Amino acid sequence: MTSVILACGGLPPELAGTVPHEVVTTVLSAVPGRRELRVLDELASSHLPVDPTPSLDEIAAQPDVPHQADPVTAPQQPDEPVRVIVVGSDAALAAVVTRLMRIDALWISVGYVPVDPESLTAHNWGLDAGQLPLPAAFDVALTGQARPTALVRDDSGTVTLGCAEIFHSGQTLVGEVIVDSETLFLNDAEVPWNGRTGPFGVRFVPTTGAPGIAATRLTTPSRWDRVAADMTPGRRLSRIFSRPVTPGQVDADVVLTGRALQAGGVGLTVVRDGVVHPRTVSSVTFYRHLRDGQFVRR
Repeated sequence: MTSVILACGGLPPELAGTVPHEVVTTVLSAVPGRRELRVLDELASSHLPVDPTPSLDEIAAQPDVPHQADPVTAPQQPDEPVRVIVVGSDAALAAVVTRLMRIDALWISVGYVPVDPESLTAHNWGLDAGQLPLPAAFDVALTGQARPTALVRDDSGTVTLGCAEIFHSGQTLVGEVIVDSETLFLNDAEVPWNGRTGPFGVRFVPTTGAPGIAATRLTTPSRWDRVAADMTPGRRLSRIFSRPVTPGQVDADVVLTGRALQAGGVGLTVVRDGVVHPRTVSSVTFYRHLRDGQFVRR
């Protein structure tokens, strides 16, 4: 197996001396951009110059594409197995997997060494049990079994691995959110907050198996609300934060699962894996990708 380490933000000192000499380590930015991630294009083409499997367009055109099938092992057969180990944050991992998806190289298996003990992706993948020290987490990422995993993307071509939220910074959300054909959230007028709960938006996490998305409603302002407000010149938060409240609370009694989530409304702020989208939008769609990821998880 060819294994490559992408140390996003640098290789932690705890891993010094633990990396096998045959494993190439490349240091990238904390959240690498497209130019840095071209290393993945070269890695994929060197081990699978021509992909004989059906393209994404051909898969989409097939009349018998299973709607919510369980994830499957990648059908591609490179000259040898290839694994990329990402050492860094959830945002860094999402950037790497987004690049693999965009170049249609999801046959490359991905291991993850989270540097944040509160990593939501590590939680989703079952990698946070017992909070392994970094050398042990690296060993799991390097030698663990890659398992087929549902992959969620949005209409901008960006993946979400740990968590995404949709809200209107500083106030309740006016809009609608639908999971498959069921309405999860509907608020057609600004509603004053009662100091306890309110219609603030939605949160979803990707499911590792079918159907792909599990979503619920936010009943208190998002934990990323202040970050979103700081990114918008002249925007001020309303009085919601002047009251004692725990941000990011959800309605655990209402959880919808499905293959796709569509949101439309006024000034939507979208946060993917802790990264706030730089502009508000009027609509966004998340859906399960046609190919599955091959991720080291439990």
